[in-house]
Amino acid sequence: MSDQLIFAMEVTLNGLMAGVLYALVALGFVLIYKASGIFNYAQGVMALFAAMTLVGIMQGQVPFAHLINAMFGTHVHHFGWNVPALFAILMTVVVMVGFAWAVQVIVMRHLVGQEPIILFMATIGLAYFLEGVADLMWGSEIKTLDVGLPQGINIWIDETTFGIFGYGFFIDNLDIVATVIAALLVAGLVLFSQYTKQGRAMRAVADDHQAALSVGISLNFIWVLVWSVAGFVALVAGIMWGTKSGVQFSLSLIALKALPVLMLGGFTSIPGAIVGGLIIGVGEKLFEFLIGPLVGGATENWFAYVLALLFLVFRPQGLFGEKIIERV
Repeated sequence: MSDQLIFAMEVTLNGLMAGVLYALVALGFVLIYKASGIFNYAQGVMALFAAMTLVGIMQGQVPFAHLINAMFGTHVHHFGWNVPALFAILMTVVVMVGFAWAVQVIVMRHLVGQEPIILFMATIGLAYFLEGVADLMWGSEIKTLDVGLPQGINIWIDETTFGIFGYGFFIDNLDIVATVIAALLVAGLVLFSQYTKQGRAMRAVADDHQAALSVGISLNFIWVLVWSVAGFVALVAGIMWGTKSGVQFSLSLIALKALPVLMLGGFTSIPGAIVGGLIIGVGEKLFEFLIGPLVGGATENWFAYVLALLFLVFRPQGLFGEKIIERV
């Protein structure tokens, strides 16, 4: 077997792992869009906020410490204790549920029945507000996140592939964990959406807010529920990305890479988010490996968007999206 083919196999495996991380972010978009018809621009910032909150709780950091010190002339930054990772994750889940409730009470309940563009603009404002709050609460410096997930090269895969091909594949243990977690999340969300009363109510709300209200569905409860679930997905994505590259404000930009994933998989399909993420992850890695050297490299920055543009031209509903048929 040629060296080029072996290297391409390794690149493909790493692309699959990267695609799962993209898909984790895209899941949050799909959940909110599927349940409320809102494209949530703030999903990437929610992942950032969740990761920063988790780090702050684990390190015993005082929220809004810089603001408190500036106002009262104090020098308080930490409580003096560290919180175990599991307990800190549970506390962060509570924070994200509280955030979901606040979004519903302060913003969304006043926009029932409004045009989609108004709801979209509301999420843009929410994204910038949340990013500012995260900065005030936890500071803007880069933070290290360690919740005990395994990292580094998987020795078993390295030794096995070396025995077969004479070349060991570098596969990160964190990427393997992310793949397993994403698979469990997708399975759970599909079951919830299809086979529970709340899941069916979420789909009804997405189709028509007023009609859902008329049959007794609580719009307030459904929106709090869906934003809470999306917040949990954002926390999982934030943990994975924060562990991989550090918790920093550029983490919110992962939402931009999720857009091509949504265009490929479809805005209303949970499995589509995973498939779209895998296609983008593998496609950009292989394209960089095969074509990048011929065009000067750096193709990973734009390949996903070009692929998404082609899908918009030839299949705008995505691979798993519902085709809209208008009858005149």
